[in-house]
Amino acid sequence: MKDIDIAKKAKPKNIQKIAAILGVKPSKLRPYGNHIAKLPLDLIDDKKVKKCNLILVSAVSPTPAGEGKTTVSIGLAEGLNKIGKQTTVVLREPSLGPVFGIKGGATGGGYSQVLPMEEINLHFTGDFSAIEKAHNLLAALIDNNIQRKTRSLDLDPRTIAWKRVMDMNDRSLRNIIVGLGGRTSGVPRETGFDITAASEIMAILCLSKDIMDLKERMGNIFIGYTYDKKPIYARDLNAQGAMAALMKDAIKPNLVQTLEGNPAIIHGGPFANIAQGTNSVIATKMGMSLSDYVVTEAGFGMDLGAEKFLDIKCQSAGLSPKALVLVATIRALKYHGGASLKELTKPDLKALKKGLVNLDKHLETAEHFSITPVVAINKFITDTKEEIALIKAHVEKKGYEVSVSDGWAKGGDGTKDLARKVVKAVKKTKGKFTPIYDWKSPMRKKIEAIAQKVYGAKDVEYSALAKRNLKTITALGLDELPVCIAKTQKSLSDNAKLIGRPKGFTIHVREIEIAAGAGFVVPITGAMMRMPGLPTIPASEGIDIDENGEIYGLF
Repeated sequence: MKDIDIAKKAKPKNIQKIAAILGVKPSKLRPYGNHIAKLPLDLIDDKKVKKCNLILVSAVSPTPAGEGKTTVSIGLAEGLNKIGKQTTVVLREPSLGPVFGIKGGATGGGYSQVLPMEEINLHFTGDFSAIEKAHNLLAALIDNNIQRKTRSLDLDPRTIAWKRVMDMNDRSLRNIIVGLGGRTSGVPRETGFDITAASEIMAILCLSKDIMDLKERMGNIFIGYTYDKKPIYARDLNAQGAMAALMKDAIKPNLVQTLEGNPAIIHGGPFANIAQGTNSVIATKMGMSLSDYVVTEAGFGMDLGAEKFLDIKCQSAGLSPKALVLVATIRALKYHGGASLKELTKPDLKALKKGLVNLDKHLETAEHFSITPVVAINKFITDTKEEIALIKAHVEKKGYEVSVSDGWAKGGDGTKDLARKVVKAVKKTKGKFTPIYDWKSPMRKKIEAIAQKVYGAKDVEYSALAKRNLKTITALGLDELPVCIAKTQKSLSDNAKLIGRPKGFTIHVREIEIAAGAGFVVPITGAMMRMPGLPTIPASEGIDIDENGEIYGLF
């Protein structure tokens, strides 16, 4: 059956019963129907957070369709519960861009799903909408101030870095001109749209500790300069109060359930190729306050989501995972061994063996962080015994634990072996991870540390614009912020065509955006765009609804 058919046959429990598993009383919940509820922030207990076992799920460099980290994360949580470990899975919210584009939703797959699948993959509890509104309110206030003669900040429109956002893939909006139509319609200037997942408001939501921290961070958003070169922030427009008010409910994590009736918390949804790619600190700490084990995932490969999870989120929030699961799929490794996308379902031991170099690099990166990973082979129905045996032998020869994760087909019963090996890894872990760089290092050294240690690059090259951006960062006193590099997920390099494990390449930093509110800077590499486009045949063409309100075609 398709994912949505499996989800429709499930009989989810009332959300109050799921909350009871976590020891949360019904009076604490803000229900959204019978199967979704918001959790209040006062349930977070920092003492319990320190005792919880946090498990990070990452992956090799993916194919365009993704490698199932969410499926493995959910399946692992089911497996841990099956072997008697009280576990909550904590995930990101889906963006409508991938849902209607090429990658599909983000609720897992097969028998490792979170419910209700349709609601989560579409509007859910409106968190993305609140982020859009808060972001675009600031954009409207900026243009309004430029238009005004009274109470004007004298903003120079040419320096404004703040764009608008929407939760959709729409390449036509990347670069636009606003303010056309005459004197009463604003001042014409160049701007554009990013996808909501790349919004600094999304990043702020995912890194804030409470509503007051969120409001302060919003006030710190850098907008641009006045004509006399004075930096202007959102607080200069008195924008942060209204923006935070729009986020009153969005800041609260969402409680749902897995297919097997275990708790799942879903909150925030930044992409790892253009943002930090992890769920919110609040959601992670919420799960850690209410469970003995928490399984969470970071977007795309170890070079993107995991690096940002560790170097930005964990450093910011004082977290340290006790175990790392590195997801590998036979199709991805064949892809990195040179097999075409159309041939990935066919047995090809030669391409698979050649593609193992990609897995090797991600294993080395884990060691750079002083974390010993457990490799999970996410099983697909087209995988052969010979292909699985080849990966297992390769990983075991390198001295790592490896397990076949069959959660898609069997749910928790298919991940019990992986769960036991993860528990074993947790017990072995004594110290904290080692960051790739020190936040206090010079900005170039931080970028180069990631490029060389994580990507395997030989050098980093900066455009003239990026060099000017570095001077601006220094002038604003932001040198000690961490870096959140925007890079293609399809390659360890910034060139999507360089598959496998490229060597001797140069990372090209095109420009560096400032996210002072979120607390990081964003070096944009190669041809990376923060507003994706739709494919030739978008997934939306297969999505439909019948006269009874039943939705079909989601995956």
